[in-house]
Amino acid sequence: MRIIPCKLKSNSKCGHGPDLQPEGVRKPGAGKGWQAALAAGAVVGLLGGLPLKALAQTRTSVRDTMPDTWVGADALGRVLPSTAEAGPPKPGKTVAMFYFLWLGPHENGGPYDITKILRQDPDAMKKPDSPLWGPMHVPHHWGEPHLGYYRTDDEFVLAKHAQMLADAGVDTLVFDVTNQLTYAHEYRALLEVFSRVRKNGGRTPQVAFLCPFWTPKKVVRELWRELYSNGDHSGLWFRLDGKPFILADPRLIGETIGMEQHNSVTELAPGAVEGQTFTLSQPATAVSASFATWGTTDSELTLTLRKAAGETAATRTFTHMTDNGWLELRPDKPLEPGEWTLEASGAVGKVGWWRHTKSRFGGGSATLNGKPVDGDRMFRVETDDDEARQIRSFFTFRSPQADYFRGPERPDMWSWLEVSPQHVFRNARREAEMMSVGVAQNAVAGRLGCLSEAGSHGRSFHNGVWDTRPDAVRQGLNFAEQWSNALKADPPTVFVTGWNEWIAGRFNEFNGVREPVMFVDQFNQENSRDIEPMRDGHGDDYYYQLMSAVRRFKGVRPLPLAGPEKTMAAAADAGFAPWTEVAPVFLDDAGDTGHRKHTGYGGRLSYENNTGRNDILESRVARGADTVWFYVKTREPLTPATDPDWMRLLLDTDTNSATGWQGYDFRYSCGRLEQWTDGRWEPAGPAGTVAMIHAGNELQAAIPRTLLKLPPGKAMRLDFKWMDNIPAEAPPLDWIDTGDTAPNGRLNYRFLAE
Repeated sequence: MRIIPCKLKSNSKCGHGPDLQPEGVRKPGAGKGWQAALAAGAVVGLLGGLPLKALAQTRTSVRDTMPDTWVGADALGRVLPSTAEAGPPKPGKTVAMFYFLWLGPHENGGPYDITKILRQDPDAMKKPDSPLWGPMHVPHHWGEPHLGYYRTDDEFVLAKHAQMLADAGVDTLVFDVTNQLTYAHEYRALLEVFSRVRKNGGRTPQVAFLCPFWTPKKVVRELWRELYSNGDHSGLWFRLDGKPFILADPRLIGETIGMEQHNSVTELAPGAVEGQTFTLSQPATAVSASFATWGTTDSELTLTLRKAAGETAATRTFTHMTDNGWLELRPDKPLEPGEWTLEASGAVGKVGWWRHTKSRFGGGSATLNGKPVDGDRMFRVETDDDEARQIRSFFTFRSPQADYFRGPERPDMWSWLEVSPQHVFRNARREAEMMSVGVAQNAVAGRLGCLSEAGSHGRSFHNGVWDTRPDAVRQGLNFAEQWSNALKADPPTVFVTGWNEWIAGRFNEFNGVREPVMFVDQFNQENSRDIEPMRDGHGDDYYYQLMSAVRRFKGVRPLPLAGPEKTMAAAADAGFAPWTEVAPVFLDDAGDTGHRKHTGYGGRLSYENNTGRNDILESRVARGADTVWFYVKTREPLTPATDPDWMRLLLDTDTNSATGWQGYDFRYSCGRLEQWTDGRWEPAGPAGTVAMIHAGNELQAAIPRTLLKLPPGKAMRLDFKWMDNIPAEAPPLDWIDTGDTAPNGRLNYRFLAE
């Protein structure tokens, strides 16, 4: 997402550039709304203004795999907190994740990977004409995602995102639609995938949208018409205060008239009264105008709205003005049709009204001390219309704060990214409501800048300085500092930026700064802000750092305790029924072994993955005086045990992730138990000492306790995971999207008997 102020210095660009306004954005038809169904006499039940058939799209039963109780450590050895460190679950906590839909709609060749370009030519940032770069304004990747240079509508990727984010404790995604595009094709693809996951009993985050900061009307109305008014996928909508939630300024969604073109600003002279006349043909609800303070924060100004006869309809003095902000007058009753004048007077400090030097607004004129002058002032009048009223009553609105430094300017605002220390944003009830947490910030010396500029707040920036150690980028120091601030303030909601932005347009100027090559919101591994795992870099370090922080924020359920000792049958003909009496049950996601075949970013890449095979559903552990039994169940009958890399069990018997291979001391498959010894896998005991039986979709392995070097007694503590169709020496990053693991990724179940 590119954040560009609505007004910049003279001759500088404003907006997101033509490269982010492609033609032919795919937008499926909205279809019949529930209002139309009612008008046609359809029998539907209504709840909260939506048909019951729409509300029924939510899952009926949740397969709670209890991922907050899974144990493990990341590649840096950072151990995930348990209840002892994070405390028990804390009600009322929400984690929102900034999520991007734009990988594909803006492609123009590529992918152009900045990291790989600079690896090939370290001086390429000084060479705007280098053939390694893509065209000006075209998006470039800062690095390669672990799942490849994917397009957002890749269903395999979307399902993996749902799984990973749900496991991490993310409650809602917030889609970036700030570029005046809704990405309807992409968000519909995601909603379809998430709905299928839920129909399988799986967990996914909810969804919401962050709309354009200063001009949200177009996007809000499109989302209303295309999605919300129809009740589509309503079970996935994130709600706040009982209504669907949207990040947009509700004051700016009505139809408007006015003058928003500008090319000049002049400081108001002491005692001067500047004005703009306009004529209304219909009632209006608010009038606003935009003023510059040249970065100062102590300016004051009085706005007055008068009828043609001179009668004052509204007036207000504004203090501590925000540079380039909009000042609004909203009278108690609608403005009547007729002639009006908006005046600015009583200027204190440095303040100027944005204007155009030529007369572009045909419905009025600029004035100075009551007399007409050339040009028009920048202003906006919000008229009253039915659709805007419907939308305002339907949503819970929060106005997004674009700025990284100012904090809340009024109640009911949310931030998406700030420099440390971040502000607490409050609602109209004066309750603390949210804070933002970011991985990095394109902030340079107190101003909005580019992440490619020297001095930008990258991943290693914290405590006001940059950590220059070679491995500092993997530590997530900026992210950790921002999470520390949020954990201390402990608001109900934390908004995290971000998951999967990945791309940034190429520029040569931004916010008054010119360099040969510039990238605003993403640049390279250090100066980027995505959490999604990457290739050839920090891997999944940030994902597990996120999971750890979310646990500390939301709390963790206690580990389930094992039941009494139990001896299991030794033959398949005895059946697996006794396992139904063994607790706890360790669950894995159902339906997460789907295959992939999809075109990648730029259209020249193709991704295929057919490794999904045995879909693991549940595991159990039973213990006796001499033996430990391990049980696993899959969704369909098991494939032949002769298949390569078939149903492997990994065991961490000392529950120490720093010992063994990737933390594992033993591994077992097809009757063979091996122990990690002196840096390699060696047989653990004579062949045949481990008994395996399997039939249909169930498997049981019986391992002598002595082989696992577990002490005698009823108490037992060990970590384990099952995997299928994953090469024996595959690194943990490959566990994300190869075959199936139970539990997911690097994580383990912990069997705990006291």
